[in-house]
Amino acid sequence: MCNDVDARDLRGEPTEVALLEGARAMGFDKQVLSEGLPRVGELPFEAERRCMVTLHDGPDGPLALVKGAPERVIEGCVDQMTAQGRAAITGSLLEAADRMAERGYRVLALAFRDEFAGVGEIGEAELGKGWTFAGLAGLIDPPRPGALEAIRECRSAGIVPVMITGDHPATAEAIARELAIADESSESMTGSQLAALSDDEFEQHVERVRVYARVDPEQKIRIVRALQDRGHFVAMTGDGVNDAPALRAATIGVAMGQRGTDVAREAAELVLLDDSFATIVTAVNEGRRIFDDIRKFIRYTMTSNSGEIWVLVLAPLLGLPLPLLPLHILWINLVTDGLPGLALSAEPAERDVMQRRPRPPEESIFAHGMAGHILWVGLLIGGLTLATQAWTWTRGQAEWQTMVFTVLVVAQLFHCLAIRSERFSLFGIGLFSNPAVVIAILITVAAQIAVIYLPFFNTVFRTVPLSATQLAACFAIGSVVLVAVELEKFVRRRAEG
Repeated sequence: MCNDVDARDLRGEPTEVALLEGARAMGFDKQVLSEGLPRVGELPFEAERRCMVTLHDGPDGPLALVKGAPERVIEGCVDQMTAQGRAAITGSLLEAADRMAERGYRVLALAFRDEFAGVGEIGEAELGKGWTFAGLAGLIDPPRPGALEAIRECRSAGIVPVMITGDHPATAEAIARELAIADESSESMTGSQLAALSDDEFEQHVERVRVYARVDPEQKIRIVRALQDRGHFVAMTGDGVNDAPALRAATIGVAMGQRGTDVAREAAELVLLDDSFATIVTAVNEGRRIFDDIRKFIRYTMTSNSGEIWVLVLAPLLGLPLPLLPLHILWINLVTDGLPGLALSAEPAERDVMQRRPRPPEESIFAHGMAGHILWVGLLIGGLTLATQAWTWTRGQAEWQTMVFTVLVVAQLFHCLAIRSERFSLFGIGLFSNPAVVIAILITVAAQIAVIYLPFFNTVFRTVPLSATQLAACFAIGSVVLVAVELEKFVRRRAEG
């Protein structure tokens, strides 16, 4: 007899839900069984015990039910046999469990005992002897859609996934191979093998091990610390109370938000709301994009400021009059630097963002030639601006200061376009792949045109209207920055092969 509750309405620990669904499919009703065999005692599952025991008050006396790791439960079922009988039966049953595990099933052994002195809290002394074997249960937990692709993306990004589980080694290895976590060159290790190694011996293996099975909670901490000792940045995921110490020990602890315990969530730095590994990969992608965009903003603003400083410092040393008024500098900092700089924060991720090696935590944000870029491009912008001043001022052109002002603005805008990618060409990523930058540059150009040609702004900024030829010359001179930075990226790509 089976009730009519839809399986989708079941809530709880996934293993328990799967067993309940299996029992219902065979015609059993949990409510009826609970009324006939009320639970009066329990020993919950623990990693050291490797099984769970419940004690029930049945019509014929007390009944104890056990489920857990096959090797642990079977051991308690053959304790009263002869050594030869124990070896034969244990080997046969474990072989059956291994065959199921090799197919990717999580295998549980089931047993019972109905000979007790009385009903009460079951104790540790009742474990390990006198059980009657009932069978093996195989549970399959297929990978979530997108899990394989997420793990492959992790590996291409230099992130090495490692499986740590309490399941049977064959089950863990089958799933790890299916998800491309393990391959022919990687190693697997059980908790007992790990316990037999010293810390120094284990550190010689830890970078090659991809699968840990039948691992105790304390050993998870040992794995984390061994990887950290080898210089790795370790992120640990977990959901149970026993995972909390390892989550705390890891560089970044990631707790499950749906099935995770409160203890695990409090011990972790991050909580994964949908319990999906693919979300971690998405977060890494987004984090790298944000870091790249921060570098682009710093590169743009500091290079622009560097160019302005070179113009103001070198002009008097070269015998030229002061090229800019204070209001010009304020305009550049507020409009030219502000709008395009903010638009760079909307730049999409570069196409190789998940093919890079992880950035060392201690690495400076100015690494990979950024400081040199700020220096030489700042000098280039300053040199182009001063060359424009020298060319126009020595010829007595009344528009010289307006042209200097415009060249400096336009050169910075071309620089903004060029640094939208640190490696790839602007034409390769697409001019309109970030509409925010295009709109910001168009607004800035329109504002600069207004400053040049509207009488009100002519008075305020002390500018004069430029001829079409002069305006075109300003844009042509400023575009040299775009060409120079694109050449820099081309040389870098060639050097990197």
